[in-house]
Amino acid sequence: MSDLNILDKGPVFNSSSFLGHEQVVFCQDEETGLKAIIGIHSTTLGPALGGTRMWNYNNEADAIRDVLRLSRGMTYKAAISGLNLGGGKAVIIGDSRKDKTDALMRKFGEYVNSLSGRYITAEDVGINPHDMEMVKMATDHVTGIPESKGGSGDPSPVTAYGVYMGMKAAAQQKWGSNNLEGKKVLVQGIGHVGETLVKHLADEGALVTINDIHEDRMSEIATKYHTQILRGNAIFENDMDIYAPCALGATVNNESIAKMKCSVIAGAANNQLADENVHGKMLREKGILYAPDFLINAGGLINVYREIAHYDQDEALKRTENIYNTTLEIFDLSDKNNITTHEAALKIAEQRVANKKNELAEA
Repeated sequence: MSDLNILDKGPVFNSSSFLGHEQVVFCQDEETGLKAIIGIHSTTLGPALGGTRMWNYNNEADAIRDVLRLSRGMTYKAAISGLNLGGGKAVIIGDSRKDKTDALMRKFGEYVNSLSGRYITAEDVGINPHDMEMVKMATDHVTGIPESKGGSGDPSPVTAYGVYMGMKAAAQQKWGSNNLEGKKVLVQGIGHVGETLVKHLADEGALVTINDIHEDRMSEIATKYHTQILRGNAIFENDMDIYAPCALGATVNNESIAKMKCSVIAGAANNQLADENVHGKMLREKGILYAPDFLINAGGLINVYREIAHYDQDEALKRTENIYNTTLEIFDLSDKNNITTHEAALKIAEQRVANKKNELAEA
């Protein structure tokens, strides 16, 4: 196996680039073409569990920034969900439709295994249950393998269910009813999670519009669920009640907020706010209710955690359904303390991590 390189310096970094991370690892193998980065943000609450994303990044700096932000988000996702897990994430640089092979995934599994359980991987964008089977050939530190192999299967449906619950909570807060019938919802990104969310919305009678970079995928989903298609990047001028980002992060930024006509943002993407402090406040000032991403997209993590905590599918769905109540609690905390919804969610998550650190220090 190729040497592991611990990331400690580089032209795109300074000391503020790390967000409290414990470890960041570069993984490279010439034979399979693997180029990956594993980020371990925190293991205070437990092993760092987080999915592996395969994406054709513009450059390595973008990939590194992504894994740093994503792994940090996983710490808070586990914390606010009450799971005994830390935060980690991995990214594989490449086009999942062209570059991914079984050998590449097995090699990636070797790198995961070298971390001796500090990091446990799972699915994310560009990765499927078969890929996790390949990873498992090299390591036991993997979740989300097919149910036929004794795992919890694809976490995407449970992620989507949690987002749906969070969206209904946001509707209750904003309009006094959690009924989404007739609400105009734009779902940006229709991968496994996005498609399942579209199904929930369509079944309830929401007026769904979809946007995705893959034309064939949009045509397929539009036909299947009778949705409208919105092509191109000029999506924020579109008339909508709810914006549901379900692809990559940072779509909520200075430019998009200025154009937004929606009343609610509730989606599955991680790190939706390009700048947590600036854009959370901008949304609050504009009267747009934001359902914090790391709260409402935690269903997938809750589902794969059952492979570790040994509870069943029904319990995973029950815990995911409770995202509805937690989201309402976050909105209430935000209003009472005159802080953004993101700050309110972060406050609870950080407090749980801090309490555990104090407990460990006193032991």
